Amino acid sequence: MAGMDIDGDVEEAARRVQVRFVTKLKPPFKAPTTSIAIPSNLTRFGLSSIVNNLLKAGKDEWNTEPFDFLIDGELVRMSLEEFLLAKGISAEKILEIEYIKAVAPRKQEEPSLHDDWVSAVDGSNSKFILTGCYDGCGRIWKAAGSCTHQLEGHTGAITSVCVVKPRVAPSGVDQIVATASKDRTLRLWKFDADESSDQLKRIRSFKILHGHNASVQSVAANPAGDMVCSGSWDCQIALWQASGSDTGDVVSVKKRKKDAKEEDTQVEEEAKSTLVGHTQCVSSVVWPQDETMYSASWDHSIRRWDVEMGKDSLNMYCDKVINCLDVGGEGSALIAAGGSDPILRIWDPRKPGTSAPVYQFSSHSSWISACKWHEKSWFHLVSASYDGKVMLWDLRTAWPLAVIDTHNDKVLCADWWKGESVVSGGADSKLCISSDVCVL
Repeated sequence: MAGMDIDGDVEEAARRVQVRFVTKLKPPFKAPTTSIAIPSNLTRFGLSSIVNNLLKAGKDEWNTEPFDFLIDGELVRMSLEEFLLAKGISAEKILEIEYIKAVAPRKQEEPSLHDDWVSAVDGSNSKFILTGCYDGCGRIWKAAGSCTHQLEGHTGAITSVCVVKPRVAPSGVDQIVATASKDRTLRLWKFDADESSDQLKRIRSFKILHGHNASVQSVAANPAGDMVCSGSWDCQIALWQASGSDTGDVVSVKKRKKDAKEEDTQVEEEAKSTLVGHTQCVSSVVWPQDETMYSASWDHSIRRWDVEMGKDSLNMYCDKVINCLDVGGEGSALIAAGGSDPILRIWDPRKPGTSAPVYQFSSHSSWISACKWHEKSWFHLVSASYDGKVMLWDLRTAWPLAVIDTHNDKVLCADWWKGESVVSGGADSKLCISSDVCVL
């Protein structure tokens, strides 16, 4: 069949182009690679309809799958005709179009309610989600609505959380997590992630980290899991030892007595070192390699630090207050940041002599509160904003792949979970889980 003709639901008058659909997807998602003539005014939705028709041919059952389309490595976000014109691609030759599964959540879990704003979330461990809340408690969630542990002890709102080590704990090994708070401290907690119980367990921290003299805004762990760093309103970054001694005091809710004054040993520790240079609040820290960490600040700068030397090896300025920062993408080298305007910016520090972003995404309508790269993709990241929306991005197009609209107030935090879910928390006191996102 050298030239099958497919109409789609369009007028006959539309100009036609010869295309061949190709994919890296495995069967049953491989369509015939025969060239076919299709109307040039089709958008990705029309293209998706055609590919689904090709895939279901000869099959008794077929569940329609949404697809996205790449031409010369760029996602199509307009009609074929407009795309070819914009890119100067000839419509006379056979056009090769690659299709991939659309990156969008196919399922929304029931929201997990908290007692106050959900200000922080970490989904880096596939066994649980860690959240921080303005009620001063951290929480461990095994699934939507299933809170297994409550981390109690902070006297102010929690602003940031992170899984310290191990990222995936072997059975029987305690999981360590860290929380940062407006009470000027950080706390470290231990729990068994494999423990199954119908009762909520309340945990006290095994270590309290003192040293900041203002609200602690961000916490991150190094890959080795033996150190954490924190950024604060005191303009400083502090480095702390994460390994600890005693386990926390675990008390079952039912067994807890009102007059019990059980005081387990809580180690109080000071910072090992501090990194000085920022002149305003250090709003975000990430620690992607043991020897290198990054920080963002309300002083409009992003810095890369040599941990051993205690000095910054990169100092980039942008025009805005920066709220959030993450490092990932190609070569785990791209810096994504958001702040006091609706634009998500991405820099490539490997390109010398320029401080200009290599990508700018501007679909949000308010401040950006969180951004996070997908761990296994060069192209994908998620952002959250005070506009109440979470957006999924692909560097190959300027438009969001998906807009998640499950919150009804500011979204304060977002992360990936298990590689195929997006978790987010907001001022509506909800943890939302948007699942079945096909990134890879």
